[in-house]
Amino acid sequence: MQIWKLAAGLALGAALVQSPALAQKSVIKFGWTSSTGETDPYAVGAREFKKAVEAGSKGRIEVQLFPNRQLGDEKPMIEGMRLGTVDAGAITNAVIAQIEPAFQLNDLPFLFESEPQAQKVLDGSVGKKLAGKLEKKGVLLLGFFEGGFRSMINNVRPVEKPEDVQGVKYRVMQNPVYIGMFSSLGGNAVPMAWGETFTAVQQGTIDGLEIPLAVIDQNKYFEVTKYLSLTNHTYSAIGLVVSKRTFDRLPADLKKVVMDSGAAAIRAQRMASAKASKEVLASLEAKGMKINHVKDVKPFRAAVQKVYADVRGTLGDESLMAEALAAVK
Repeated sequence: MQIWKLAAGLALGAALVQSPALAQKSVIKFGWTSSTGETDPYAVGAREFKKAVEAGSKGRIEVQLFPNRQLGDEKPMIEGMRLGTVDAGAITNAVIAQIEPAFQLNDLPFLFESEPQAQKVLDGSVGKKLAGKLEKKGVLLLGFFEGGFRSMINNVRPVEKPEDVQGVKYRVMQNPVYIGMFSSLGGNAVPMAWGETFTAVQQGTIDGLEIPLAVIDQNKYFEVTKYLSLTNHTYSAIGLVVSKRTFDRLPADLKKVVMDSGAAAIRAQRMASAKASKEVLASLEAKGMKINHVKDVKPFRAAVQKVYADVRGTLGDESLMAEALAAVK
């Protein structure tokens, strides 16, 4: 009788452990380096991902948000994803390229002419091939949030032609494409981590930087820079990435939830970004920035052709560049 009771108790205990209602909640710690602002593209994407994952998993996954470099700068974060010490985040494409050089393709200057064109390429075959390469490095790419086009801000002069970049000290990401682009235009490229940049501009260590509009606004760069030139030189793709080690620990049904939620978050974030872009420009002008549109980008494109030649040999797959160039013609 006692043996029967013991067996029944063990069976009941196993059932309780396996019960979805009583299963331990999984936690995904999600980081990014910029603000929590209402229109900050990283923050909007993070909140949409949290909402979609928690709804889709019916509470079995909790997504905890860590903005403002709480999990470190972007390079340490993505390195942490490879090791499994960081779960997920929104990471600038140029930093992902430090882990997988093929991602340099997305940062080629003046490659894309519009947001829809860029999204079509990144959501298609090119994006899938990039994701496959990154997965081999231990990081899953769920897709790309919309960062908008990057423009130049500085305290020296407006940029209307390539000559206006010459001699100006621009902070660039620690990425050879950005260093090459500003060097080709005659600027002084200063590689620098994001966390150091605001103070460097404020103190005059650098003259300016290149940056998406929403990030200017939400991180208050209008307080420390005067000129905003809408060069639209690079489409700012923001990778929605997850540690493969974190992902592999999830049961199959929750893996699907994370993948589906990533796609839903990207759709929602892109819609919000498109809506906010015009409001952001008006906001920056109202806050005192002197804004000018670049009327002719052809001289800029001509000046940076060496960057294309240099990058072609470092992608590890030259067919990727050919495919992307064919797609944007």
